[in-house]
Amino acid sequence: MKLIGMLDSPYVRRVAICLKLLKFEFEHEAISVFSTYEQFAKINPVVKAPTLIADNGQTVMDSTVILQYLATLAGPDQRLFPTRPDAALRAARLTGLALAACEKSVQIVYERNLRPEAKQHEPWIERVSTQLFAAYAELERDLAAATLPVEANQFDAADVTVAVAWQFTQMMLPGMVGKTAHPVLQSFSEKAEALPVFLSTPAQ
Repeated sequence: MKLIGMLDSPYVRRVAICLKLLKFEFEHEAISVFSTYEQFAKINPVVKAPTLIADNGQTVMDSTVILQYLATLAGPDQRLFPTRPDAALRAARLTGLALAACEKSVQIVYERNLRPEAKQHEPWIERVSTQLFAAYAELERDLAAATLPVEANQFDAADVTVAVAWQFTQMMLPGMVGKTAHPVLQSFSEKAEALPVFLSTPAQ
């Protein structure tokens, strides 16, 4: 298998870490949807990261879709998605909130860095920022009520997604979402980022 995309994308990074947690052998090709657009288009004409090239050569895109496929490959022992209804519901909620935070962070970064300053729309940034703050506030409350694991062998896809989302926002929008206002998230992130599987998959 090959994973295509840059690790500074939280979506690519979440898949890369989960591949390692499942102990799948894969090759990572750090190809950008921006600076190497044409190269990416030759692999996947949709130019969407992450893209996974399966062993039979077919491509799969969208991080959640890729993880669902990987869980199927892993079989009954897959660890990415809980099977008990209560655990599955919690994982789905955490994943939805974390992915929403990723999406809103990306929208703010694109608005600020890719759109000319004269055309940036502050009411839009304010709206998206409000959504970003709400997602992390909900995550902080949920994690305070029931903490996430700190050992890599206990992580599932939701745990990975929460950690990766927080790190991405802090990296791309430093100071925008306060660490002191989210102590549980920050503590979980620090512990996750210190694990070998995260250290070997840095957000570049």
